[in-house]
Amino acid sequence: MEQIAQVYARSLFEAAREAGRLDVVREQLGEIADAVDTSRDLRLFLFSPYFSTEEKKDGIRRAIAEADPLVENTLVLLAENHRLPAIFRIRKDYDRLWEEANDLLSVTVTSAVELDDAVVERIGSEIGRQTGRQVTLTKQVDPSIVGGFIVRAGNAIVDASIRNRLENLRKQVARA
Repeated sequence: MEQIAQVYARSLFEAAREAGRLDVVREQLGEIADAVDTSRDLRLFLFSPYFSTEEKKDGIRRAIAEADPLVENTLVLLAENHRLPAIFRIRKDYDRLWEEANDLLSVTVTSAVELDDAVVERIGSEIGRQTGRQVTLTKQVDPSIVGGFIVRAGNAIVDASIRNRLENLRKQVARA
């Protein structure tokens, strides 16, 4: 499913870039994915084998009549190929491509306790300086990491948590 979603996302992204509508398509794809995620009835309709492909296509066209044609065509194509559940992964992959095209880097800082905003901003500034990209910061609290922090920047992860250090120590003791 992951590779299929990547193909759909890349195709939609390239078509949107050629049409000069990257932002509009991203916004509408996100709104639709959020609507599907929050509505049990919508998920049941779109993902259920009890409704025909034609019923799904008709429902999609009616529900998003004002949407960009690229978004509508993609959803209809997903319905025809019985791949509507891939919508969430397609959105994620499209967002990643959009961030790369706009030279953005998503950074998530996870800590055991709430960090001061200045500390998080300093981490983001340093990552931005080193990568030459504009950083969008998100911070999370996860008490299970005990102490320290975990920084996720794109595909890279720096795990400086106490939980990680304890796990490494446990593995070393087990090997000895």
